[in-house]
Amino acid sequence: MEQKRLQILISAVNKDPEELIGSMNLGCDAVIVNQLIGDFDEKIKKDGDQDYIQLFEGFEARVITRREKGVGLSRNTALEASDHELIQFGDDDIVYDDGYVSKVIAEFDAHPEADMLLFNVKAQAGRETYWNEDFAKVNWRNYGRYPAYAICARREALVGSGVKYSLLFGGGAPYMNGEDSLFLHDCLKAGLNIYRTTVAIGKEKQGQSTWFKGYTDKFFFDRGVLYHFLYGRMAVILGFRFLLKNRKEMCSEKGLLKCWELLIDGVKHGSTIS
Repeated sequence: MEQKRLQILISAVNKDPEELIGSMNLGCDAVIVNQLIGDFDEKIKKDGDQDYIQLFEGFEARVITRREKGVGLSRNTALEASDHELIQFGDDDIVYDDGYVSKVIAEFDAHPEADMLLFNVKAQAGRETYWNEDFAKVNWRNYGRYPAYAICARREALVGSGVKYSLLFGGGAPYMNGEDSLFLHDCLKAGLNIYRTTVAIGKEKQGQSTWFKGYTDKFFFDRGVLYHFLYGRMAVILGFRFLLKNRKEMCSEKGLLKCWELLIDGVKHGSTIS
């Protein structure tokens, strides 16, 4: 059964796993890491800190319940628990298309040169960061646009590379988003062959961002920390280019120079935690 070749690794927060499986339209085996934050654990049927198997439509989901937070930690836990030939990262706000599993497997079979493929997933309006218009190799110039839910990989190649998600960035971590860009950065550095594909597999549900709270001081500071890890000595220059390009949207309240100063402070702080 070809669907048994693919396993989706879902990072969830305060979800009922059985309801989640139905809402996402899953069509393959899964690992679900459900992080319980606050008093939500009082509302679920299963005891926390226990793993169990949830059966659905001929497939099985290994549910890992943890009282902890951090999307990087969640994704690493799921990857460690995976055991299929192909793995796919997923979020709890994605709805997958009917037949998407066959599309993912067929694309890997058609491209044995690819260790990792980045698929199209339609984002909600206003949150679009990419849409692949061709099949091409991903490189140092264009890796930074992709969210985790675009990523599928050959498990053996990914695990063999030793690359894991950073625990510093993303929801529940000390610094804001950027964990996916850093993950792909590290995959490229490790020599993995990454390609983008025009194949579409699902869409993002409407909802509010869990991390974006406006263009605050923390937004620019955290961007500087991220840029240190992504770009090293070029972080300040590339940070200025980023702000200059987006100055009308991001810097209208604080001004370009103030935003750059905050970003520089973040770059400097990043150098202390390398």
